[in-house]
Amino acid sequence: MMTDPIADFLTRIRNALMARHSTMSCPSSKMKVWIAQILKDEGYIHDFDVEKNDRGYQSLKLTLKYEDNNVVPIIEGLQRVSKPGLRVYKGAGELPQVRGGLGMAIVSTSKGVMTDASARAANVGGEVLCYVW
Repeated sequence: MMTDPIADFLTRIRNALMARHSTMSCPSSKMKVWIAQILKDEGYIHDFDVEKNDRGYQSLKLTLKYEDNNVVPIIEGLQRVSKPGLRVYKGAGELPQVRGGLGMAIVSTSKGVMTDASARAANVGGEVLCYVW
C-alpha cells in the first residue's frame, strides 16, 4: 500500500529523467494533475495527458523535456517537502525561495495548487508540497 502518492509521483519523474525516457506514466489523481499542470505552465515538461485504460483506471502520462539533443533534463531536482508524517505549512511571507529564485516551490493553498511566486502575489500561504529546480 502506498502512503505518499505525491512522493511516488516525484520519484517516478526523477527515475524517468535519470533513464532518459521521453515519457512516463503513473496512476492519476487530481493533485498529480494539478502538479503536472504547474510543471507544464512553468516549462519543466512538454505536456501531460490523462488516459483511461481498459479496466477503467486513469493514468497520467507526462512528456518530459530535455535540452542539448535530449541529453540534459530540464528538471535538475525534485524534493518532497511536506510528508504524511510531518506536514509543512508556511504563511505568505514565509514561503521559501528555491535555489535563490531559480527553482520553485509548489504550494497547496485555499485558492488551489500554485507556485510560491503566485502564492506570494495572491498573499496566501499553505502546505509546501515540493521543490522543483
